[in-house]
Amino acid sequence: MPLTLPTQTALQSVFASQSAFSKPISGSGVSSRTKYEARSELYPAWSAVEDAKSKAGQLSDAASKELEKASAKTQQKVGKIELYSAQYYAACTFGGLMACGVTHTAVTPLDLVKCRRQVDSKLYKGNFEAWGKISRAEGFRGIYTGWGPTFFGYSAQGAFKYGGYEYFKKLYADLAGPENAYRYKTGLYLAASASAEFIADVALCPFEAVKVRMQTTIPPFASGTFSGINTITAAEGTSGLFKGLYPLWGRQIPYTMMKFASFETIVEMIYARMDKPKSEYGKGVQTGVSFTAGYLAGILCAIVSHPADVMVSKLNANRKPGEAFGSAMGRIYKDIGFSGLWNGLPVRIVMIGTLTGLQWLVYDSFKVYMGLPTTGGAAPAQEQKA
Repeated sequence: MPLTLPTQTALQSVFASQSAFSKPISGSGVSSRTKYEARSELYPAWSAVEDAKSKAGQLSDAASKELEKASAKTQQKVGKIELYSAQYYAACTFGGLMACGVTHTAVTPLDLVKCRRQVDSKLYKGNFEAWGKISRAEGFRGIYTGWGPTFFGYSAQGAFKYGGYEYFKKLYADLAGPENAYRYKTGLYLAASASAEFIADVALCPFEAVKVRMQTTIPPFASGTFSGINTITAAEGTSGLFKGLYPLWGRQIPYTMMKFASFETIVEMIYARMDKPKSEYGKGVQTGVSFTAGYLAGILCAIVSHPADVMVSKLNANRKPGEAFGSAMGRIYKDIGFSGLWNGLPVRIVMIGTLTGLQWLVYDSFKVYMGLPTTGGAAPAQEQKA
């Protein structure tokens, strides 16, 4: 690769007259290097790095242009989507399906270790030790145990969660009126997200039951999602798929309320501290704000919902057939104590923070792709003049 930086000789010939301390250039040779000067053989490496960065930038620009073309083509085919129309809610529902299904499946290895440590805190000392033991005992596929019910369950949950949130947020805002909707916006976010999650968890619960059992039984009790459903229903009936619904509501509803309310609040705070209104920033900046706010919201979500998450894992793994919900919870709490409710929290903070950030990035990127505005950062309602 040709040298793209000027040589030491060229630099000295140009700038020699600027300094009284410059050394004269004798013939075509180069003056001796001082201990503060970089070795000349490092310059080609520097040039190679810059060349690689330039090519990466060119590829990124080309990919962005192709994505914009695809987005424009899709918008032309679908037509302009009016806010709060049936098409709008359908787009939000599909965006939520993509955001949750793909991201939860991607972090299956983390979820696997978290669930097993919640059931038996002495099983592994750390993530890497766990993955090493699992891969040696069950092969590389063992690290992704439970990916099937994770994908199906969280895709369904994400569809109802995000689509439902957009619907209920608009519904409750209309019922409250513009002024009250802005004045009590945090309460509105909490109510809308709780309503959406209540429905979404009913869709998630059967798959969550299969996932937890697959991940906490060694070897897994079933080879796949639907074989797991058949095994549970054959032994316990349909109710066996929903025995974790109450603790799932206890985990997911506070989680989602924190997720949406804190996200909307953080987005608004970020734009309030930026130089321009949200509408004047490009798509890249807006989706970047979505990821940042989502990650921070995810940390809060993990802390709020973790005790219920531990109880869900314990109930799905250890609840006895016919045992009452309250009795099962009391027995489990007696076994693990208060401190046991926080087993696996550091792993879950990393997992949920990353997960929530990526979910908002995927969701808002899809909305942008469809020609819709990103979530959050709305301006204050205009005061009506008498």
